[in-house]
Amino acid sequence: MTDALFESTIKSLPLLGRGKVRDIYAIDADKLLIVTSDRISAFDVVLPDPIPGKGKVLTRLAAFWFAKLADIVPNQLTGIDPESVVRVEERDQVRDRALVVKRLRPLPIEAVVRGYLIGSGWKDYQASGRVCGIGLPVGLRLASRLPQAIFTPATKAALGDHDENVSFERAQADCAAAFADLSAGTASGEAIAVQARDAALKLYATAAEHAAQRGIIIADTKFEFGLDAAGTLHLIDEALTPDSSRFWPVDAWRPGSNPPSYDKQYLRDYLETLAWNKQAPGPRLPAAVLEHTRAKYVEACERLTGEIFVA
Repeated sequence: MTDALFESTIKSLPLLGRGKVRDIYAIDADKLLIVTSDRISAFDVVLPDPIPGKGKVLTRLAAFWFAKLADIVPNQLTGIDPESVVRVEERDQVRDRALVVKRLRPLPIEAVVRGYLIGSGWKDYQASGRVCGIGLPVGLRLASRLPQAIFTPATKAALGDHDENVSFERAQADCAAAFADLSAGTASGEAIAVQARDAALKLYATAAEHAAQRGIIIADTKFEFGLDAAGTLHLIDEALTPDSSRFWPVDAWRPGSNPPSYDKQYLRDYLETLAWNKQAPGPRLPAAVLEHTRAKYVEACERLTGEIFVA
């Protein structure tokens, strides 16, 4: 097993599915094993070349944030060692890159929080002065800090499709439809969307304050949430990693320009220079681009956790 794990091959547990980055296995009726591969996606396309060690960086950073933010909202972690749920010969596939998590019922939306005007939010603002139906002040520039962070939910696209920014009212409607079967005494789908919005904004504010002290701006991020059998909201999937967030160095941020980043924006910028239609299959990546992307991920992890990353 090399460090560049592109796809796990665990046979002792049933494989439920492979996402863009994570492989999900069933442990029992209450728990799942999630293995974070080194796959990387851009523009919702999984690229053919993995980033060596990326899964371990993401797992380390997500675990850090789950612990730091646990007082705000419960999360998916069980505390069970992933190596204890697979065969001995499979342990190297899960070591430092897997989590044993609760089986939870995911919300049908991605909970996106934006603190700065960039990406699709900037495009929406240029066209309408709004982002996901939220009006913003006139005269903002690319990468401007917003007066306050905003919640801009998105649909969850199927693999290979693009996520779609939606209004909060649409997010409430989607949650209402997804959780129409909830028993009496639990929150309605609309109320669950409100809980997710409020939790996402609190998570972002706490994380952004910590990151700023470490020299990093969290321009935007996305969270995912799920419900347990009692209807309690949990933070799931990952949290505040370079895959799900836009990280900028504090000392390089200037409104009006696109700051350098610690996330996969570097990779996106490289891909924009190619004659690629942003449809699968993605292009092969040069070794220098792979290594530079890896270095960005590692630096973000080390800055945010305060610990040296050793793969």
